[in-house]
Amino acid sequence: MKKAKTLLSILTCLVFLSSFGFSNGLNLNGLGARMVAMGGAFVGLADDFSAVLWNPAGLAQLNASTFGFSGDIIMPKGTYQFAPYGIDTQTESKMYPAVMAGFFTPVGDNIVAGISVHTPSGLGASWNGADLALLSGIPPALGGTGNPNIIWESFIAMVTVSPAIAVNISDMFYLGATLNINYGIFHIQRTAGASPYPAPPLYMLDLGQYKEESTGWGFGGTIGVLVKPIEQLSIGVSFRTPSKVKFEGDATIENLPLLGGPDTTAFSREVTSPMWLGLGLAFRPTDKITITADGHYTNWGKLDTVETEFTDSFWQAALAGAADLELLWEDKWQFRFGVEFWVSDNMAVRAGYYNDPAPSPDTTMNVLVPNYDFDSISGGLGFVLNNFKIDVTAEYLFGKERDIPISLVNAMPGVYGMNILALNISLIYEWVK
Repeated sequence: MKKAKTLLSILTCLVFLSSFGFSNGLNLNGLGARMVAMGGAFVGLADDFSAVLWNPAGLAQLNASTFGFSGDIIMPKGTYQFAPYGIDTQTESKMYPAVMAGFFTPVGDNIVAGISVHTPSGLGASWNGADLALLSGIPPALGGTGNPNIIWESFIAMVTVSPAIAVNISDMFYLGATLNINYGIFHIQRTAGASPYPAPPLYMLDLGQYKEESTGWGFGGTIGVLVKPIEQLSIGVSFRTPSKVKFEGDATIENLPLLGGPDTTAFSREVTSPMWLGLGLAFRPTDKITITADGHYTNWGKLDTVETEFTDSFWQAALAGAADLELLWEDKWQFRFGVEFWVSDNMAVRAGYYNDPAPSPDTTMNVLVPNYDFDSISGGLGFVLNNFKIDVTAEYLFGKERDIPISLVNAMPGVYGMNILALNISLIYEWVK
């Protein structure tokens, strides 16, 4: 009976773990400064090295050996307010990098092949633990004063290696495909909550710090088609398969030994990166102007509940089900628009906009990986210097405030806000004679 009560207590105090999961913020909405500057509407254009990610068919348009590098600095600023505890705080200032590098070369009259390494997913959050003290340890409602020493932070990223091949079947039709080899990283630190303590003089126990570190591998692929029915118009379709990544690592609950279990155990969790479909148009009314429009569909609805398996029997008995990630996501469309204007033969001006709706309901909202509806505006410049192309871009994402009521079960209530500034530079070198 005593053990059953202990296990029930752990299940109760860690139920918040079931609400933690990925978000639309996990998928970086742009890699490649030119693509980002045009609002991410690139599936129907796809005419530089970043096509490997957005529509590999476009690689067949490269006429010379090409090396490209793109680097992003992502600077999110999140806010969180919870009036009942007097919390009014914001994320610590941090910069999250994202990179892409690829080399592609013609291997025949109509075939281009190469390889890319990029980070299509990644973001995180870091909060001042003292600001969230009343949400840690023993809460005021149970007679406690919280715990200001808890670390609240998350880091999620994926690195993908993509060998690619593209074929120019005719002047009107291009076909391309990649193999996506994915390496995932998932780190989180937060409160482990509190539990009834089965022995006097203490009747509530602060379980201390919860920490989880894991990595995993997965495989998938992308196939793309690009059609040019007339010289001024191109139409693209790109399909990225789901990729199941099996994360394995260690989880720690600082004070769990006081309840009879080990503080650390190995665990595993399978997370599926969902299917993605991109549809795009690129229209060139003149030689100097290109207008693009995309629709991106993500099958987030497949992410319902992600189960967690603990190696240690005490952890598995206590947390089976409670540590599962109940996401309850919905499929979403993004709509993107961009324009490029060549001021001269050596300089282009670009601008773009897209809307990115959050896939998650209010019940899965929390401070470590929050979800928002974003509106993004972007602008950038492109320069041609002999065999070099240099593109620079600034993007700003306006997050719609979310007010999560205290009445929602499993949710982390409060008022959330988020804005993101992203700066990007791409360098491309072509071995043109």
